[in-house]
Amino acid sequence: MSNSVAKETLSFQDFKTEVINDYKIAITSRECSLLGRREVLTGKAKFGIFGDGKEVPQLALAKAFQNGDFRSGYYRDQTFMMAIGALNIEQFFAGLYGHTDLNNDPMSAGRQMGGHFATHSLDENGNWNNLTAQKNSSADISPTAGQMPRLLGLAQASKIFRNVSGLENLTNFSNKGNEVAWGTIGNASTSEGLFFETINAAGVLQVPMVMSVWDDEYGISVHAKYQTTKENISEILKGFQREDGTNGYEILRVKGWDYPALVETYQKASKIARTEHVPVLIHVNELTQPQGHSTSGSHERYKSKDRLEWETEFDCLSQMKIWMIDNNIATEEEIEEIDSATKKEVLAGKKAAWAAFTAPIKAEQEELINILQVVAASSSNKVFLEKYSNDLASLKEPIRKDLLITARKALRLVINESGKSQLGNWITNYTEKIQPKFSSHLHSQSDTNIYSVKEVKPTYDETAEDVDARLVLRDNFDAIFAKHPETLIFGEDSGNIGDVNQGLEGMQEKYGEFRVADAGIREATILGQGIGMAMRGLRPIAEIQYLDYLLYAIQIMSDDLATLQYRTHGRQKAPLIIRTRGHRLEGVWHSGSPMGMIINAIRGIHVLVPRNMTKAAGFYNTLLETDEPALVIECLNGYRLKEKMPTNIGEFKTPIGIVETIKEGADITLVSYGSTLRLVEQAAKELLEIGIDAEIIDVQSLLPFDINHDIVKSVAKTNRLLVIDEDVPGGASAYILQEIIENQKAYNHLDSEPQTLASQAHRPAYGTDGDYFSKPSAEDIYEKVYAIMHEANPLKFPSLY
Repeated sequence: MSNSVAKETLSFQDFKTEVINDYKIAITSRECSLLGRREVLTGKAKFGIFGDGKEVPQLALAKAFQNGDFRSGYYRDQTFMMAIGALNIEQFFAGLYGHTDLNNDPMSAGRQMGGHFATHSLDENGNWNNLTAQKNSSADISPTAGQMPRLLGLAQASKIFRNVSGLENLTNFSNKGNEVAWGTIGNASTSEGLFFETINAAGVLQVPMVMSVWDDEYGISVHAKYQTTKENISEILKGFQREDGTNGYEILRVKGWDYPALVETYQKASKIARTEHVPVLIHVNELTQPQGHSTSGSHERYKSKDRLEWETEFDCLSQMKIWMIDNNIATEEEIEEIDSATKKEVLAGKKAAWAAFTAPIKAEQEELINILQVVAASSSNKVFLEKYSNDLASLKEPIRKDLLITARKALRLVINESGKSQLGNWITNYTEKIQPKFSSHLHSQSDTNIYSVKEVKPTYDETAEDVDARLVLRDNFDAIFAKHPETLIFGEDSGNIGDVNQGLEGMQEKYGEFRVADAGIREATILGQGIGMAMRGLRPIAEIQYLDYLLYAIQIMSDDLATLQYRTHGRQKAPLIIRTRGHRLEGVWHSGSPMGMIINAIRGIHVLVPRNMTKAAGFYNTLLETDEPALVIECLNGYRLKEKMPTNIGEFKTPIGIVETIKEGADITLVSYGSTLRLVEQAAKELLEIGIDAEIIDVQSLLPFDINHDIVKSVAKTNRLLVIDEDVPGGASAYILQEIIENQKAYNHLDSEPQTLASQAHRPAYGTDGDYFSKPSAEDIYEKVYAIMHEANPLKFPSLY
């Protein structure tokens, strides 16, 4: 498709051809929406949310969208995806049905509901495609405005590619930073804080971002007067309009039913953003929603008769038809012919998608029916098994759940019969075959995942002196920035002062403000910057100043970054490193360790908990050799402690998922991580004085956890286990205990009850006493271990109290 329909650059015949082709795309999209809704209401699809009413502005957006550009949108952009050639009719319906084959549903292989779109940044092996040779869409998420932070990073990547030297060889990712990131959002979702945070950050950073607001006056059933001050998002944002001598936005407004004005507006926005590298906001108003918000309700319930009549008249397709007739683009009869032919084409595509979706399941249905009949023939429960078989055969449109329910219930009837083996084998083999369709690619399956990197231990000179631990980090970051020009770091106080703990001292002066940068107090968009830039081939390190402040960004981490590989079936990745600091200090807001919340919210991101700065530096070195995202939590009270300076700075690598035994012992296994380990070591020394020899194991990473199952080997030797953690009771300690007892089968080796020692259920109170009475102390650890040993040998270890 051409990037312009301007009459002065096209012959009238070419102009007519392009407009008619646009109309065909739009009417195809509309028919998909109408028929899609019926598929949901008849039960073939689970849920539907469609882009009807937004077709014409999306055509205009697609015309301005160039190879290398990125979209970060929401779940109504189907017309845009069709217009750039990334979505056809059968794929649309495959997504609606939840087809688990990526060839049929290239958006997510059935992992997201319809309306959530993505293109493939990676090949089947997880290697990058040439992103500059294709039109790109970052994978959508449902949480409203959740697409905004990522959009900021996608746009900022162009600025980095344009301004940072050393990236010239990354030609698959950028053409000299000329790419634009295009965002889309519904007008009601602009009420979300993530929208305002991103708008502000983009204005500060001055990145090539074009933000489209599709304004149909409603957010589900709630009118704009309850959503937006003055009922007009561009009106209240007009203070962002750039002026001479200031940063800011170019703000454009256009009617959503005015085809030529929309095309002109999007061409203008593209030129401004692409050449001047400034953000643009396009407020597309007077849009409609012909079928309401989704299949979960009817808009006739909350819209007035006058509004519904207006929507019928100013439906963008109705207005486009009028414009085409008035301008001799097509006659009414020609348009009717297009409409009729399109209905047939969409219906045929729907039928083909349904046939493709059901065919493999029906083949599996026949296979199971045959097995049930064979098993029934020799079973004492023949009547019941035949009923299962007949009931299954009567299902005209089975799903895989139906098959497994039938097979697993039938298995109970042949538990003592010869048919058990055949039916049981089918269930096992079927589950092994089908489960990955729903569960694969939570993490990278490429050759550069975390398991591809081998440990490299730090080396030391015999004369190595102790230095402040922050210097190990600082010098390691220096080595990283010198070795990896695509690496950059940013966060609150990361730039000018070299972070609050001086781990980046002097780095901005040496490597420049684009690579070592300060950021505003806006954690969610700091994360978004990292996600977007990582999706475009850069290696960002996003710094969240304190672990407790991660809560501002946890939704983005959980819904976007953690699920990215999974929800695209391995066809997009964002190997972002998130740097923060936490564990023990003083006060409610700077010493929390909400690890249980974190590890259960961000499955898909590795969570690394180094006990010192050398271990932390090694994790950064490891991660930069991989293609996976991770959270690194440095010890907040460890920067001024002394560590020896390694000689192989930038080269040593801490292995991920591997525990380390830092003290061997025979009586009990103590498992912990981070700053708490220093207290564990202190308690272990004191316990040794009374004859209790504790083995201490540093977990090092919570996700993944002890992939070699080394902890159970320790428990097999000591027969006792205590997990010490500074999270709340039932937090990370419960997770660790389950991993050891259940997954590693350590219960086989225990002579005493396995126990945990966690913090109090509240956040730590202020001051040294607050810390002592809120979190486990060395005395708490000592007495907990002593009590376990007292239970085992009360004569040798009489009760303390």
